[in-house]
Amino acid sequence: MCGVAGFFADGVAGHPTATEPMLRAMQSALAHRGPDGRGLWLDPRGSAGLVHTRLAILDLSPAGAQPMASADGHRRISFNGEIYNFRELRSQLQGSGCRFASESDTEVILALLERDGPAGLRRLRGMFALAYWDSETQSGLLARDGLGIKPLYYAMTRSGLVFASELRTLLSSGSVPLELDPSALFGYFATGSVPEPETLVRGVRMLAPGTFLEWNGRNSRTGTFWGVAFPEPTVEDPEDAKALVRDALEDSMAAHLVSDVPVGLFLSGGVDSSALLALAAGAGAAGAMACFSVAVDDPAFDEASVAATTAAQFGVSHHVLRLDAQRAGAMLADFMAAMDVPSVDGFNTWTVSSLARSHGYKVVLSGLGGDELFGGYPSFRQIPGLLAAARALGRVPLLGSAVSALASRLPVGPRLRRAASLAHSDVGIADAYRAYRGIFSEPDALRLAAHFSGNGEAALRNGLLERAHASESLPAGNQADQISYLEITRYMRNQLLRDGDVMSMAHGLELRLPLVDQRLFDRVAGVDHGLRLQPSKKLLLDAVPEVPAQVRNAPKRGFSFPMRTWLANGLGPQLQDAARGLPVRATEWYQQWSVHSLDHWLDARRVREAIPDNYSEMGGSTC
Repeated sequence: MCGVAGFFADGVAGHPTATEPMLRAMQSALAHRGPDGRGLWLDPRGSAGLVHTRLAILDLSPAGAQPMASADGHRRISFNGEIYNFRELRSQLQGSGCRFASESDTEVILALLERDGPAGLRRLRGMFALAYWDSETQSGLLARDGLGIKPLYYAMTRSGLVFASELRTLLSSGSVPLELDPSALFGYFATGSVPEPETLVRGVRMLAPGTFLEWNGRNSRTGTFWGVAFPEPTVEDPEDAKALVRDALEDSMAAHLVSDVPVGLFLSGGVDSSALLALAAGAGAAGAMACFSVAVDDPAFDEASVAATTAAQFGVSHHVLRLDAQRAGAMLADFMAAMDVPSVDGFNTWTVSSLARSHGYKVVLSGLGGDELFGGYPSFRQIPGLLAAARALGRVPLLGSAVSALASRLPVGPRLRRAASLAHSDVGIADAYRAYRGIFSEPDALRLAAHFSGNGEAALRNGLLERAHASESLPAGNQADQISYLEITRYMRNQLLRDGDVMSMAHGLELRLPLVDQRLFDRVAGVDHGLRLQPSKKLLLDAVPEVPAQVRNAPKRGFSFPMRTWLANGLGPQLQDAARGLPVRATEWYQQWSVHSLDHWLDARRVREAIPDNYSEMGGSTC
């Protein structure tokens, strides 16, 4: 678990571009992701460079250091993540003649790519973002795990391809100017996070999950090795479904417990993390595990007492961070400094990660992913109703457009504004999902994108909405599976996974997600949606009956904080100031937070961008 960055040069440019000062600048920007070591490699021809910052989890010896070289020295890899089936792959590779000098999963990936090329990626079980370089062929490869747990950003510059685990790292390279992308801004204000593969910086993209990019010094080619899809159901009997899910969960838990350092658990009062604790206990791992929770001063949000009872029942140590408005406010500056990209979320993960790291843990499990796969969100019940109501309004001539126009002029709440924009007959499930999960209505998001990018609203309108909606194509199937697909590939991928990665790695902490696992998904996706997505995650609870009664019977609250109350008690002035002078109303705390978050991010980037005015004199790229 680490940070990666580097450069593949353009063979046509005719001069080396991957200079050591540029690589060291990116390495410094990644230092927080890997406090246990750092490495740098530059191809003798200057045609590629790789950097790495290491958080040692598997093979803690120097033999696991990166960038790692093949036995003959011709190939290098810089890898971020964990491969849970690396021992199985290692045994298979040894059977075909491969020899290994370390006990790390990185060396296994290197040998697999040497032998199979990109075709080997589909055999990796885990979370990963990697860069691989072959000095003999002068070609490179980037790849990212199928569910998008680990991020990988890249940009095509005039002299080659630059890439990194974080967006700010690319900006620190000196090869990517800070120029805002209006389409990404629109997506950010519409949803609260920038939809992949776009980023806020024009010309910078995220490598899509389950995708690889091959580079040969003159051009690039992308390919896909895995994607989220729900096949025709193969399991329709409730008992068969329960047995399959239990076996798949036990398999995933066993894989995610592989570590050479102790493993902890983020424990809330909810079903998902409690189920993980029960599975860990079944695997005999609970005795060595510590659990971490956050307590808040609002009973409607606080789950720490339920978590404490659950931890005691399974005999595990339990640590709690207690927050009120004053203490949360004192932590906000450090949280904002840790933010790689603006978001309306992430504070919860940042706080509980700080708690786990303060107790010496490097690896923790999280229950993220259970709601998306087993139908735990209210969206599975509310979006179909929202869609039906919008279509009914749209079938009455002129009524839908009148409702939408009226809502845009009246001081109604943001939820109603977003819902009113749906009132037309051809509205689809993706439209209803956007309105349900949205932050600002699309007209307001468009005005904000124009405001922050400096472009005229009219200039942005033509084509921007069409481009934003083009990525909303859905697989064929029933509404329930389509909502699950959207929750996995939109809300989870664009916000929860991205915030989880950045905010845990800000503390040098590896976040493992047993419920966001490619093999688990492939097995559970074949269960009929009528069973898999039953209300209150019934199938998950049936498969893990050890989940205590106080968790089963508690109302769903989610891992969230009483932000509205805290803001009213002293945290609000900065957010309210950020909302002044906008071309739209920002009345809800999350709307004000989104603006404040972007303002803070822009201020921090501009300060840092102003520092290296003499960057070309340091040997950095000036393109």
